Amino acid sequence: MSVHRRPPLPGVQRLARVLALTAAAAGVLQLGVGPATATPADPPDRSEVKAQVDRLYEETEQASEKYNAALEQQKRLQTEAGTLQGQVAAGQDELNRLRADLGAVAAAQYRSQGIDPTVRLMLDNDPAAYLSGARSLGQATDRQNDILRDLRERQRRLDQRRQETTAKLAELEQARDRLAAAKEEVRSRLAQAQRLLGRLAPADRARLADEDAREAQARAARGADRLDLGDQPPASERAAAALAAAVSKIGSPYVYGSTGPGTFDCSGLMYWAWRQAGVTLPRTSQEQASAGRRVSLAEARPGDLVIFFKDRHHVGMYAGGGVVVHAPHPGARVRYESVSAMPVNSVVRV
Repeated sequence: MSVHRRPPLPGVQRLARVLALTAAAAGVLQLGVGPATATPADPPDRSEVKAQVDRLYEETEQASEKYNAALEQQKRLQTEAGTLQGQVAAGQDELNRLRADLGAVAAAQYRSQGIDPTVRLMLDNDPAAYLSGARSLGQATDRQNDILRDLRERQRRLDQRRQETTAKLAELEQARDRLAAAKEEVRSRLAQAQRLLGRLAPADRARLADEDAREAQARAARGADRLDLGDQPPASERAAAALAAAVSKIGSPYVYGSTGPGTFDCSGLMYWAWRQAGVTLPRTSQEQASAGRRVSLAEARPGDLVIFFKDRHHVGMYAGGGVVVHAPHPGARVRYESVSAMPVNSVVRV
């Protein structure tokens, strides 16, 4: 890939987007949290606020991946529970049919055995026909026994399915609780960031935005108006397609739990981009870390997944030249970033 020129991205700066979060997060996430009361007598230190906000946003992204995992588990359990419930309903219908068959056989047997068989043979005008009927009666008895055995086995399987369904529904309820807890954790972290930023004086917020803009531009663009991605070829045609899809979303907002096409979280961007290349990745960054073959960072090629941090709570896509494209954190937009901006956990070739 040759040198890629682009204008400075709106919102590459970290705290510039963070400062806009007071309005953006409330609209997107419906937090309904108002700014905290300023305390002019005791203004907070600007660098301290920046460090705290950075920490809160890292914790927010960790909570976002917990949310994604809980949401995926809930979807899987809902599908499994629905399948089991369908099996229970079908099994009950089959049991009802077998019971009806058994009742019909029993009724026919009762009617046929109303007179002693020897007497019936003596009185019958057609003994040969009676003997044939007696053989049929014996066959009916055998069929009754077969139906009874089948009935008992189906009842056993149905009871087992009902127990599995009950357990699966209980597991589903637990997954819903985990989902709600992760969602609340995300909202809590965002609210804390808003309150911290709300305590800064307007001049301090503007200075923070300017400082962070310069730092982020240097990290992401390596210059004022150009980004050198090198000329290394992608790992495969599909990797090239996935990278092109991810790059096409530069400037899209980060929204936790989102997989596009207009908003993304970090793993959601990877999931969406690779879907455009015909590949379905797992949903979370932790699962995506096992979605392909591990390679070293020195071997990374465009399209590879780069997993960050010890707990693997963040993921980006290698774009070449020591740069990744990723959805950084809440309040930010999809952008390029130096791969060295975060601790690399592993590189995965899909």
